[in-house]
Amino acid sequence: MSETATHNKETRGFQSEVKQLLHLMIHSLYSNKEIFLRELISNASDAADKLRFQALSAPELYQGNADLGVKLSFDTEANTLTIADNGIGMTREEVITHLGTIAKSGTAEFFSQLSQEQSKDSQLIGQFGVGFYSAFIVADSVTVRTRAATASEDQAVLWHSQGEGEYTIEDTQKASRGTEIILHMRDEGKEFLSEWRLREVIGKYSDHIGIPVSIQTTVRDEDGNETDQKQWEQINKAQALWTRSKSEISDEEYQEFYKHVAHDYSDPLTWSHNRVEGKNDYTSLLYIPAKAPWDLFNRDHKSGLKLYVQRVFIMDDAEQFMPSYLRFVRGLIDSNDLPLNVSREILQDNKVTQSLRSACTKRVLSMLEKLAKNSPEKYQAFWQEFGLVLKEGPAEDFANKEKLAGLLRFASTHNDNNEQTVALADYVERMKEGQDKIYYLTADSYLAAKNSPHLEQFKAKGIEVILMFDRIDEYVMNYLTEFGGKAFQSITKAGLDLSQFDDEGEKAQQQETEQEFKSVVERTQSYLGDRVKEVRTTFKLANTPAVVVTDDFEMGTQMAKLLEAAGQAAPKVNYIFELNPNHSLVKQMADEADEVQFGRWVELLLGQAMLAERGSLDDPSLFLGSVNALLVNR
Repeated sequence: MSETATHNKETRGFQSEVKQLLHLMIHSLYSNKEIFLRELISNASDAADKLRFQALSAPELYQGNADLGVKLSFDTEANTLTIADNGIGMTREEVITHLGTIAKSGTAEFFSQLSQEQSKDSQLIGQFGVGFYSAFIVADSVTVRTRAATASEDQAVLWHSQGEGEYTIEDTQKASRGTEIILHMRDEGKEFLSEWRLREVIGKYSDHIGIPVSIQTTVRDEDGNETDQKQWEQINKAQALWTRSKSEISDEEYQEFYKHVAHDYSDPLTWSHNRVEGKNDYTSLLYIPAKAPWDLFNRDHKSGLKLYVQRVFIMDDAEQFMPSYLRFVRGLIDSNDLPLNVSREILQDNKVTQSLRSACTKRVLSMLEKLAKNSPEKYQAFWQEFGLVLKEGPAEDFANKEKLAGLLRFASTHNDNNEQTVALADYVERMKEGQDKIYYLTADSYLAAKNSPHLEQFKAKGIEVILMFDRIDEYVMNYLTEFGGKAFQSITKAGLDLSQFDDEGEKAQQQETEQEFKSVVERTQSYLGDRVKEVRTTFKLANTPAVVVTDDFEMGTQMAKLLEAAGQAAPKVNYIFELNPNHSLVKQMADEADEVQFGRWVELLLGQAMLAERGSLDDPSLFLGSVNALLVNR
């Protein structure tokens, strides 16, 4: 950051990500330029909310309620539009932090992934939560005069930038608290220097704002002629939307309020507005977004609802009211039971908070169930955006495990593609007669799962298998043990038994073959020693000579990989080596009298099985050496 100082006036360089964002907005064409006004009014509303909260412990900052508001005025000669509020205001340090920095990590990676086509999409702006910068869509320079509520008249701050990589900041004077933003409009922004245009935009986007939004209008005489006098006229209802009756609120108003509360530019997928009276007295307005924010899996991702107590704003991102696996939910909760001076520490252990969290969680799950039932296409769109996050639920929320299981979607052998569209209820409905388990397979990828040798007997018997290939799946299945009274069964476990689907003739033949093959199993076990837990015969394979499996209660391959990826030490997986006695390669190995050559066959078959299961080998050179020797001796 470059920096020069003269009489406490500084010229500073923007954070590099801000430069890129300004370039994105200034040099891209937007069909909805008017969004800048929504963002600046929304910020002003937030400033008023924060002042109300600060005044709870410092009443001298703010007396009364009626004077809070936002005022818009324009000057066609000077070519300026001014948005002024009398909210909390900013100190010099806060101006530098909020107007010179995007206070989120990961923005560099996000920008690096933007394609030229994507950079023209105005929806990207909302993914940052940095609505102030949208002013540069219509303005070639912006001036901000602000005074913190705790500051004196001569401690105000003047900020100015032309959006070209630098800004200046200096001390100034301001008679009252709050922030005044002056936009010096570029040609494409001059349409907003009009009373009717401002009325139109405020009516469209800011009717739900809980403080008055006024514009300066010209007083007309009795004949309707303009005079030199000016007056302030309130344009919006100035009533918090969630306090109104649902029957009075249109879908468009709900959608616009979502964009205000979530700083999103697309409509929500669905929402739920509820007023609850009884043991707890509260109002909740919860939204499911249509698109995942780019930083959903970032450790610094801000999640949670806005918290109000008796219509007084308390905090943003109150994560205590929603479990982590529902961190994508946006909206607010307004409680009459929490104390007005509530703090995050009180929220952690408050019984009312715990009750509200439980109620809000159930409300969201009910919303999703309704969406899945009534709008399967919409739910599928939701799943594609947030499915990975929702999969965290069964491990976090035991009380709602059955509901969550019903909301999960997977790929399966029923559909010949990798789309996760199969609900567990659909699977259970298609189960074969006599089938009492839900069979599943976890793998590194869809192709690895689809082509797994473990599927061979299921394909032969016409039994559907759920295919899981997300990294989190193995972890989730440690907590998801049954659904609808049907137990889950991994098909890579040694306890797998499909004998109920075999006829008596097949069973008798298998027993005879297993007895004949006993000496080969013992010979293989002797060669491998403790490299495997056990060697045994299997009849579940058709085209594959051998596989490795694990005992039912031992750690599997995918769980070990998950631990390793998280940087944790994973215990050694003890595999059981299963041989297919009907495969020609196994028969060739069984007929081999030379012990050295027999060992090479064992290494070949074990190496193939380990590659199919793990995708890697502990000693690749041993495997390759055995393969080469077998090829040479043919």
